[in-house]
Amino acid sequence: MKIIGLVAVGAISLFAAQQAQAASCEDITIADMSSMSAEFLAAMDKFILNKGFGCNANLVAGDTVPAITAMIEKGQPDIIPEGAVDVVPALYKEGVETGKIVAVSDPLSDAGNQGLWVPKYMVDKDPQLATLAGVLKNPELFANPENPSRGGIYNGAPGWGATIVTAQLYKANKMADYKFDLIDPGSLAGLDSAISRAYERKQGIIAYYWSPTGLLGRYDMVKVDLGVANDPEEWKRCTAVAECADPKPNAWTASDNIKTLVSKKFSEAGGDAIDYLKKRELKADTINKVLAWMNENQAKGEDAAQYFLTENPDIWTKWVSPDVAEKVKSAL
Repeated sequence: MKIIGLVAVGAISLFAAQQAQAASCEDITIADMSSMSAEFLAAMDKFILNKGFGCNANLVAGDTVPAITAMIEKGQPDIIPEGAVDVVPALYKEGVETGKIVAVSDPLSDAGNQGLWVPKYMVDKDPQLATLAGVLKNPELFANPENPSRGGIYNGAPGWGATIVTAQLYKANKMADYKFDLIDPGSLAGLDSAISRAYERKQGIIAYYWSPTGLLGRYDMVKVDLGVANDPEEWKRCTAVAECADPKPNAWTASDNIKTLVSKKFSEAGGDAIDYLKKRELKADTINKVLAWMNENQAKGEDAAQYFLTENPDIWTKWVSPDVAEKVKSAL
């Protein structure tokens, strides 16, 4: 009887553990950001969590600032696959210190690189255009389409933390005094279109962008030297703070601090899904190949996720258990 009792208790315990794991996977929300790499990561996480772990994960629209803000204030989304935390240092610090967000991994360990970029063909012709000082001396080479008598610097899309940074650097370097306007592209599609159009026509352009991306894989661009070193304290004080009125010249870090973030609730209840997110990491050469494939095939994140999972089992199967890996493979 004792043996039967122990077996029964064991079975109940196992059932309870399975139920707890299943409950942790109910109605997970994943931030689906507008950058290609973030779109791919979100789709891949959704596929693996749903097909491999039996979760009910869904994508919700949200870029860096609104997604992190919502995670802190509302506990949603549950997962931000690609959080560029350096562009919102105060917000990120608040979330971590209050325990409302948890950084679980570095998904693009060696890949992140932001800044202002110009076409290489411009730098080949005039090397000084690889520097901000050189750019500012030549507004006529970067004509604003809406006002050709002035130069134009394309910012990021609304809602990006990097858009705040670019606007602050515009003010800090007094670019308006050099006859440059800051151009709002309206969206990522608008920004991509402006860069692609200028490059194909061999025209002048300077724009915010980042790597890894399929666009920078397709077009040979040079990151502009802003003439100063990155000052982390100034970055936190003002460079990344939209309300700060007295920004000083600064520069992006050599490599971005990209984190996968999860809500407090999901960090505590996610179980094996959290272990997967902790192990999920992609190198620059791998992510660039995926993004190039997306560009070449005009593919969305869902397509890219299935392409990557099909072509790279040697990479992603290390992130999950053999049982989960088999479930994912059978769903491809």
